[in-house]
Amino acid sequence: MTRVLLGVGGGIAAYKICQVASTLAQQGVEVRAVLTQAAQRFIAPLTFSTLCRHRAYTDDDFWRAEASRPLHIDLGEWADVMLIAPLTAHTLGKLVHGLADNLLTNTVLASTCPILLAPAMNTDMWQQAAVQRNWQQIGQDCRYHSVSPGVGRLACDRVGQGRMAEPAEILTYLRSLLLTQGQRDLVGKRILISAGSTHEYLDTVRFIGNPSTGKMGIALAQAASHRGADVTLVHGPIAADLLQTASSIHKIAVTSADEMAKQLLSQLPQVDWIVMAAAVADVAPAQQAQMKLPKAKLPDTLPLRFVTDIAAALGQRKQPHQRLIGFAAQTGEIVAPALDKLHKKQLDAIVANPIDQWESGFGSETNQAVFIDHQGHQVTIDLMPKLDMAHEILSRVNQLE
Repeated sequence: MTRVLLGVGGGIAAYKICQVASTLAQQGVEVRAVLTQAAQRFIAPLTFSTLCRHRAYTDDDFWRAEASRPLHIDLGEWADVMLIAPLTAHTLGKLVHGLADNLLTNTVLASTCPILLAPAMNTDMWQQAAVQRNWQQIGQDCRYHSVSPGVGRLACDRVGQGRMAEPAEILTYLRSLLLTQGQRDLVGKRILISAGSTHEYLDTVRFIGNPSTGKMGIALAQAASHRGADVTLVHGPIAADLLQTASSIHKIAVTSADEMAKQLLSQLPQVDWIVMAAAVADVAPAQQAQMKLPKAKLPDTLPLRFVTDIAAALGQRKQPHQRLIGFAAQTGEIVAPALDKLHKKQLDAIVANPIDQWESGFGSETNQAVFIDHQGHQVTIDLMPKLDMAHEILSRVNQLE
């Protein structure tokens, strides 16, 4: 069973880690929590004991000589991954310099697993030169992964950077670390990903579109970023709460297929991989009214025009070192249409997924597919969460010749 150790620091954002603990436990993950003395000023150990279904540990436990082995050794060897959140400036400084004066920091030194850091503090504290220097230095240690604080209203009523990442983003990163054991095999890769649907407007309110939510594209962007890639996400209309789970990724918002084509083509020269996960429209209204058309003036037949075939345009322009990956959302037989698209659009691989199968269509939390490379080799990807599938796809692309 998967095992996650939570290190809770002293900050008001500690309440958010309750949701992390609860969600992990409900998912069947074994969870343990270590609270610093400062953390106990904000939240009681009993809260985490209840949510984790296991006693929470404090420094009082650390200094007791009741166990047969030192507690920090047991916890360090037990954990598959650690989360330290909220990470305070004080604990950050200790980690950078290898100091260990409490249960949490001793456990860090007694462990070898990946560690995810989620800082939270006042904006002025976060911007201090010493804190930023420590933050940059800890990032050079391959054990440590991070979700940087966001911008927003803080508990001190200051508006600025310092707000801890939301639980959904933290949980996603933890899942990636558990899947990859913290490997950063995509460091140095620049990856361009498209996500979501496009809206082709007839007038100012009516459009031709599709039900794509962008979940698969977001998952690919998250997975690539967690593995060290420099990711740019070009996306159509996507729900704000979903975008928030990828807060650290560079995002370019577009609406129409023409806008998406312009952005992807402009980004093409700077990237190594392009992953076309967006469900781009094939056609658009031939004319777009600049105001809402009265119902009586809607046309009986709607003249359409073909929009730019973005994957084909990218395939014609990509360089030999670049890899272009397409998606084929299909009903019925999925392999033959995907193979046709693979060759016609000069793709290096294509992901054919059946949108008419249970829990595999637009908006689902899971997906399944057949991954086909440019030589026609096929690998079936069984039904799994979209983040897991994203990692599987990226691993397959990384193996392309």
